[in-house]
Amino acid sequence: MKTFNLKIIASNKVFYDGECQSLTIPYIDGGQMGFLANHENTVVPIESGEMKIKTENGKIIEAFVGDGFAEFLDNEAILVCVSAELPEEIDARRAEEAIIRAEEEMRQKQSRLEYSVSRANISRAMERIKVKRRHQI
Repeated sequence: MKTFNLKIIASNKVFYDGECQSLTIPYIDGGQMGFLANHENTVVPIESGEMKIKTENGKIIEAFVGDGFAEFLDNEAILVCVSAELPEEIDARRAEEAIIRAEEEMRQKQSRLEYSVSRANISRAMERIKVKRRHQI
């Protein structure tokens, strides 16, 4: 199968850098977008959720990815995101605590911006928990 170069850059690390057969990322409104070799050139926003990479040798890597964007240009993809974590790197207890904190913040008087940030925090934490639970052995 044909491959393309993929580099995933999170705020604290380079998560992946190499050839892959396919990439599936969470897209706006809960959908997904997939990329194969020679995909048309595009730039797309991504939401927090589960990402799947099929490597050059066919191994599947499933991980949580935070908000960001992906650019596919001349058979190379670059994904820049807030965070990227393998299921075993996700701390479910910390994510559950983040939900509780954000829910408490939402009960307080907040500006619209603060309310939106709290909602986004809840969404991100819930996606982390989903990815962690889906891949527990």
